[in-house]
Amino acid sequence: MKTHSSLRQTVEATSLLFVPGDRPERFAKAAAAGADQVIIDLEDAVRPDAKSEARSAAARWFSGGGGGVMRINAADTQWHLDDIALARLPAVDAIMLPKAEDPARIAALYEATGKPIVALIETARGLDAVKAVAASPGVTRLAFGSIDLCLDLGLDVADPQLDGFRLALVLASRLADLPGPIDGVQADFRDTAGLSELVSRVRGLGYTAKLCIHPNQVTVISAGFSPTADEIDWARRVVAMGEGAAALEGQMIDRPVRERAIRLLDRANARADEPPSVSV
Repeated sequence: MKTHSSLRQTVEATSLLFVPGDRPERFAKAAAAGADQVIIDLEDAVRPDAKSEARSAAARWFSGGGGGVMRINAADTQWHLDDIALARLPAVDAIMLPKAEDPARIAALYEATGKPIVALIETARGLDAVKAVAASPGVTRLAFGSIDLCLDLGLDVADPQLDGFRLALVLASRLADLPGPIDGVQADFRDTAGLSELVSRVRGLGYTAKLCIHPNQVTVISAGFSPTADEIDWARRVVAMGEGAAALEGQMIDRPVRERAIRLLDRANARADEPPSVSV
């Protein structure tokens, strides 16, 4: 049975670190890297001839005191049903479903496991059905699979040109009352400056988290999604002004601005693992 704390960890995570399922020697290192959630990956990171080995390693991890999210293989693969059986283990916090496209299959997955589902939107069909996917039983967050989506659509474009697709997930998440979506990975884990810029941009689009493939990316992602000291100071001053229209440093402060400030403070408090000091 899912505990409140583990569900909250998945829903509020800003950094989610993949670790290949067939590399069990890396599981504990990944868990200690500081990411909000670790994802034991049975899908893309594992060769077809190593799927059984990866599943066995994941079973030992989840049965031996380890936790985290598990990315299973897609519904149209030969490994999907065996992955579902493994996902029922109590220590599996959530399931990441790749190529999420079909609400009926998502509902069946939730019925079979009872686990929260992170739906990975990474195909044209998934993007077309994103609102129905977001509203499917068990789905607690959407994630944007930019690399696979480009492959599926035959795109070879610079990352900012994908922002239109990103916004489709933001809208679907809001309509389904889900947290802001999770952005996909940056393949070049050495480019921390580029990663910082990307996190800043997608945060401005309404994203609240990012997937990562290397421990070096965790700190950059966590910092990028955390409110800065200046933002917190601004939000506190806005809230302290109370209700009604007013002006702060030449900016008109009305209800939408005040609610934005409240949400920012709530996010800052959540990152500090403290109860929100202000509620809407």
